[in-house]
Amino acid sequence: MSGNRLRFLVVSSLAALTLFAAACGGSSSSSSSTSSKTNATPAGGGTPDTTAGKKGGKLTMLAASDVDYLDPGHTYYTAGEQVDGAMGRTLYTIGPKDPTKTLPDIAEGDPQISADKKTVTVKIKPGIKFSPPVNRAVTSKDIKYAFERFFSVNVGGQYASYFPIVGAPKSPTKGVKPISGITTPDDQTIVFQLQDAVAVSFAAALVMPITTPVPEEYAKPFDAKNPSTYNTHVVASGPYMVKNDATGNLVGYKAGKSIDLVRNPNWDPKTDDRPAYLDEIFIQTNASDANVSSKQVIAGNNLILDTNPPAAILKELVTKVKDQYTTVPSGGFRWFPINTTIKPFDNINVRKAILAGFDRNAARLARGGKFTGDLPTHFLPPQFPGFAEAGGFDGPGYDFLSKKNESGDMALAASYMKKAGYPSGKYTGSEQFLMVTANADPGKAQAEVAAAQFEKLGFKMKLRLVPQDSTYTEWCQVPAKKVAVCGAAGWFKDFIDPQSMLEPTFAGYTIAKNGGNNNLPQLNDPKVDAAMKAASLLEGDARNKAWGEIDKMITADAPAIPFVWDKTTLVRSKNVVGVANPYLALWDFTYTSIK
Repeated sequence: MSGNRLRFLVVSSLAALTLFAAACGGSSSSSSSTSSKTNATPAGGGTPDTTAGKKGGKLTMLAASDVDYLDPGHTYYTAGEQVDGAMGRTLYTIGPKDPTKTLPDIAEGDPQISADKKTVTVKIKPGIKFSPPVNRAVTSKDIKYAFERFFSVNVGGQYASYFPIVGAPKSPTKGVKPISGITTPDDQTIVFQLQDAVAVSFAAALVMPITTPVPEEYAKPFDAKNPSTYNTHVVASGPYMVKNDATGNLVGYKAGKSIDLVRNPNWDPKTDDRPAYLDEIFIQTNASDANVSSKQVIAGNNLILDTNPPAAILKELVTKVKDQYTTVPSGGFRWFPINTTIKPFDNINVRKAILAGFDRNAARLARGGKFTGDLPTHFLPPQFPGFAEAGGFDGPGYDFLSKKNESGDMALAASYMKKAGYPSGKYTGSEQFLMVTANADPGKAQAEVAAAQFEKLGFKMKLRLVPQDSTYTEWCQVPAKKVAVCGAAGWFKDFIDPQSMLEPTFAGYTIAKNGGNNNLPQLNDPKVDAAMKAASLLEGDARNKAWGEIDKMITADAPAIPFVWDKTTLVRSKNVVGVANPYLALWDFTYTSIK
C-alpha cells in the first residue's frame, strides 16, 4: 500500500471509509472464539464458524450509496471491492478466519520470489471459468491484460505505485499498451519483472482487484472508449455475477439504485474454498437514512447493513439486542498529522508537548466514543503484522503517547515546551496556524476538539471547513497550502503488509511537493528512511520485527497524533448467519447465509 493509494490510498476512499469508521465492543485485544447459531462471526469479533450456513435464499443489503465502480480495474472503495470479491476472483485473497494470512485464490500456491527480490512468478489453477457470455477458462493472459488495462487512462487504475513493473508506464496511457515486464510462459503461469527489489510488498499486493482476470477479446472494445464502458459489461470469475443479458449488458445494475447479484452458472466450487451459500444478493444502493435502515435490518429478515448504525442504535445493539452485530477491526488509524516543516512544529519537543497534553479520548468521543475503536499508542493497528513488535496495545512506552495519558498531561506537556525553549511552558507566538477539516461531522467535530487541544498550549488555530472530498486533494495533500494540521485524516490497509502502512505516510522520499502527498506530516528523518529501505528487503518474522522497530522510531519523532484504531460495527437481521471479512471490515457475501 505504498505510493499513492492506501485508499487513494486514503484520498479516494476517505469518504467511503468514514461510513465504516464507528464501531462497538471492547478492546480488540480480547474476543470470543465461539459463535452464535445466527452469527457465524461472534459479536465481539473473533474466529467465525464458516460452516454454519446452508445453501439457498436471497439476502438484501441496505447501502447508503452506490459502489464507486464494478470494474475491478477501477474500483478502489471498500463497497466496490466487497461486490468485486463476490463476482470476481483475485490471485490471492484474505479469508474471514485470519486477517493476517493471505491465501491462494486463482493462484495455485504461494508466489515464487527470486533471490534478488525482482521477480515474482505465480502459477494459477486450471478450471476457473468466466461467466456468460464469455464462457471459457481463465488463463494467465487474462490476468496480464487486467494489469495492462489498469494503466490506461480509459480504465483509470488508482494505485499504480504498488506495482513497479518493468515497462509499466509512469503515467496513464491512451488506450491499453503491452507491459514488457509481464510474461505468460503458458496458460497457467504469469511472471512479473520488477524495477526494484520490492517483490515482498508486491506479492502482498496481489490480493487487490487489479489481479481479477479480464478477457481481452471481450473487454477490448469497451476499453477502447474513454472512459471504458466495461463497468456495465463486467464478466464474473467468482461465484456470483451481476444479472446480465445474452450480450453481457448488466441489466441487474441500476446506477444509484440497486445491484442484483445472482449465481454464476460457470462457477465450479471445486476450484474455490468459499461456500457461496446464497442464491441471490440484492443491494439497495439508495438507502441513505442510516437510522431508518438500521431499524429495518434489526426488525426484519434476510437483511444486512453496509454501514455503522447511528450512535443511539449502536448503544441499543450493545446493551439490549446484543446478538445482531459483530465488531471488526478496520485495519487503520485516525490521526492529526502535524506539519513538521512549519515552525515551531519543526521542533521535536514542541511536537512531543502537543502529544503529551492532547486529550485523545476527547477526540475519540467526537467520533462516537469507545465504540469507535481503541486509543493508539503508536501507528500500526491491531491484528496487523508488526503491531506486536511495536509494543502491542501498550506501545513503545514513550511518556508523551502512553496509555497513562490518554486524556492528556498538561504538566508533562509544559515540561516538553520548556525543553523547546518556552520558559512559561506554553507557546508565546502571535501567528495563526491553519487547520483544515471536512465541513461535516464527524470530521468537523473531531477537528474542533483538536483545535481546542492546541490552544491549551498557546497555539492560535485557524480552523477552515471545506467539502469532505476536497479535504485531501485540495488541502492536506498539497504542501504548498501550508496546512499546519489536517483535522480529518485516516489511513487504512490496502493489503496485509506493514510497509504499506508506514512508508507512504512517513517516508521522506515519498513527499510529493506538487500535490497527491500522503506523507501529511512531511516527516523527513534520514534514519527512518534508511531503516525502511533495509526493511523492504526482508521477509517473514524478520520483516515484521523491522517494521515494528520503524513504527517505534516514527512514534519517537512525534509527527502526528493518532487517536483511534478504527473498528467497524456490522448489523444483521436475526435470521442471517453473518460472516465478516477482516480485509474489508464488511460482511462477506461468499460466506454469509440465511438461517
